Amino acid sequence: MPNPQPADTISLRPDTLDMLARASTATVATLLFKRGYQNAYVQGAAALGAGKRTMVGPAYTLRYIPTRPDTDPLDAFREPDHPQRVAVEECPTGAVLVMDCRQDASAASAGSILLTRLEMRGAAGVVTDGGIRDAAGAAALDMPVFAAKPSAPTNLTKHHAVDIGLPIACGGVAVYPGDIVLGDDDGVMIIPRHLADDIATESVGMELFEAFVLEEVRRGVSIRGLYPPTDPKTLERFEAWKAEGTGPG
Repeated sequence: MPNPQPADTISLRPDTLDMLARASTATVATLLFKRGYQNAYVQGAAALGAGKRTMVGPAYTLRYIPTRPDTDPLDAFREPDHPQRVAVEECPTGAVLVMDCRQDASAASAGSILLTRLEMRGAAGVVTDGGIRDAAGAAALDMPVFAAKPSAPTNLTKHHAVDIGLPIACGGVAVYPGDIVLGDDDGVMIIPRHLADDIATESVGMELFEAFVLEEVRRGVSIRGLYPPTDPKTLERFEAWKAEGTGPG
């Protein structure tokens, strides 16, 4: 089977990322599941520091393989073309750096100094299925950071950076460069780029309906016939609720 179209051949509508920034990962998970995508949730990557803004942006990928003594001495970071350093310095503004550590969090994939540099350069966030060192500093950043766990050892002890801008796996999910990455307190979803416009549009209506459902539940309405709306009167009430302008925004 062929790979997806290259990201630079799939343009997004100007409002797609803004709409997705108002969607939850739970909503996006359901919308992707409806389209047959059951494996789009990055396993094991949780937010460092809760309550931050929703992270959304195109994926900029970095892949690690296991280290060897001859390829990863401590002075490897002196190399100007070290892929980890290159990724930090070249990740585009508004992109999310996604790192493939083979779901091995026994060593860090980056630390707070590199992550601070990414924040200063305007990255939208970071996702790794490996560890993060200096985790308290990483959690204090305004930029969202998602990782498997804090991990003190430097990446050189376990992870050898090799590829930038190629398809990777992160938390068991295929991530192609330019896929849209969405992260909130529930975790991280990977949206195939060619679906992003449709997912964004549909998420608006789904978020609005769920806000209505929550109000209904709080006033004592049974979930049967409400969610999903198998009772025709549910949709009638929903339309009236929208017309009255009582919903959010």
